[in-house]
Amino acid sequence: MDIKKKYKRRVELASGRDRVELLLKNCRIVNVFSHSIVRGDVAIDSGKIIGIGDYEAVKVVDMEEQFIAPGLIDSHEHMESCLVTPEQLARVIVPKGTTTIIADPHEIANVCGLKGIKFMMDATSDIPLNVFFMLPSCVPATEFETSGAKLDAEDLKTLMGESIVLGLGELMDYPGVIAGKEDIIDKILLADRKIIDGHSPLISGKELNAYAINGVKTDHECTNLKEMEEKLSLGMYIAIREGSAARDLEKLIPGVNKHTERRCTFCTDDKHPGDILEEGHIDHNVRKAINLGVDPISAIKMATVNTAECYKLRDIGAIAPGYDADIIVLDNLEDFNIRQVYKKGILVAEEGQVKFEVEKPELSAVSNTVTIGDISEKDLEIHLDTDIAKVIRVNTSSLLTEMVVRKVSIDGERRFISNKHIDILKIAVIERHGKTGNIGLGLIENFRFKGGALACTIAHDSHNLIVIGDSDADMVLAIEKIKEMDGGIAIASEGEIVEFLALPVAGLMSGEDMETVAEKISKITKYLHNKMGRNSLKDPLMTLSFLALPVIPDIKITDRGLFDVNEFSFTDINVE
Repeated sequence: MDIKKKYKRRVELASGRDRVELLLKNCRIVNVFSHSIVRGDVAIDSGKIIGIGDYEAVKVVDMEEQFIAPGLIDSHEHMESCLVTPEQLARVIVPKGTTTIIADPHEIANVCGLKGIKFMMDATSDIPLNVFFMLPSCVPATEFETSGAKLDAEDLKTLMGESIVLGLGELMDYPGVIAGKEDIIDKILLADRKIIDGHSPLISGKELNAYAINGVKTDHECTNLKEMEEKLSLGMYIAIREGSAARDLEKLIPGVNKHTERRCTFCTDDKHPGDILEEGHIDHNVRKAINLGVDPISAIKMATVNTAECYKLRDIGAIAPGYDADIIVLDNLEDFNIRQVYKKGILVAEEGQVKFEVEKPELSAVSNTVTIGDISEKDLEIHLDTDIAKVIRVNTSSLLTEMVVRKVSIDGERRFISNKHIDILKIAVIERHGKTGNIGLGLIENFRFKGGALACTIAHDSHNLIVIGDSDADMVLAIEKIKEMDGGIAIASEGEIVEFLALPVAGLMSGEDMETVAEKISKITKYLHNKMGRNSLKDPLMTLSFLALPVIPDIKITDRGLFDVNEFSFTDINVE
């Protein structure tokens, strides 16, 4: 049917001159425009909402006064952090009410470049979940690390015209944005008239003005109300994040009021499979906001129409004529229990169970991505000038870290040695893309870990191999297991591999279903909590994976060494 005939057909249906395919009768409709509950019937045809009212239909479903609301939208998500391929993610989050996500595939792009982005696009092309893409702006995230690929404006230009591409992903190199670096300006120009996502933790004043001046429209890194209020006052949308390691919702919800709510959205950013299965996805954000006192309709708007309007998605986010029939059905708004999910008018989930099949994508383009040479215990030695050193202190409730100075144990050759009475461990980031062989070494405090080593190939954002431990021998053993699996997570203790998870898809994702992956992650986490010291981190794996990201203050480590994020330069482990 050509476009004119299709439009004319919609007019015929909306005016009631012909029967629609489906009528949902006796609904209590959440109207995100009028901020009200409207009783009525919803007419649907060819995946579109035709109208609200009394219509004739081929099929009628009595909703029995249940509430219906628009399908939920995640305003910023890295699908790779769910550790499963996209079709497995859809199988889990669609029954939880998420019908659209705004994805930034910069994790896989940092490993596989354009091939990785195209893999994600292909893998999401035939699933009952809208996936729109923001093209990664920082591959690599900074010039201070070694990634598997480098994407400049010319590379991104090849994909910017795709209909599922909404703009430029989070600008993590905020010092480069503020300094007006030419390569970043080239990418910003490429996204002219599209959306640009921000990433500007703790930036304020004139620096924030400089960061936002060329069109940065969103930010998901707010961690306090003052920061949130300033960015809202500059016209930015604030994506309130509730992920696994970063949980900002409770702190930021007090900043949501009748004046600001339309500029706030919900996102997960990075959320592990166990948390998705146990808590939920965006439905968890909505439920938690309601429990914290937010009006249910306001919370639903933050999860739907606000994101749609921010990203200029005119066909989703509301229940009104012309919108896609992406609908969730709830028995009440306070508990926010999702009974059914419709995707373009088709029932795709009911009582938490999927009603669709998924197929495994072709993985060859994103396999065999771990290339590491021989690593010995000698390669992991840290030589110090004295027994006073700079140490990364982990924050148990945030991705922010602190640079501290500590007295440490050294041997006769002034090499760092672990001391069971001192909570300081060795950490290493090993380049795994077969380019440099770099090994960055440092020390870490407050991870509360003893009796072995933990290694993984999830190390944001360049995703080199990161390993932590109090035994060099176990660190080497864990590294070897990672190489054998072509990526993943491994724990070594007393000369044995005690727990592991293979992640052979770019070293970031498993080919198994989310339930299986979650079970393995749970076993790994329990082992860390129960067998390897007094670890108090809710998600030690997620915390470890962010210790290599040199754009979140105060101090991080890359394959090139210890990095002072505030100064945006490398720093010596020795104290002058």
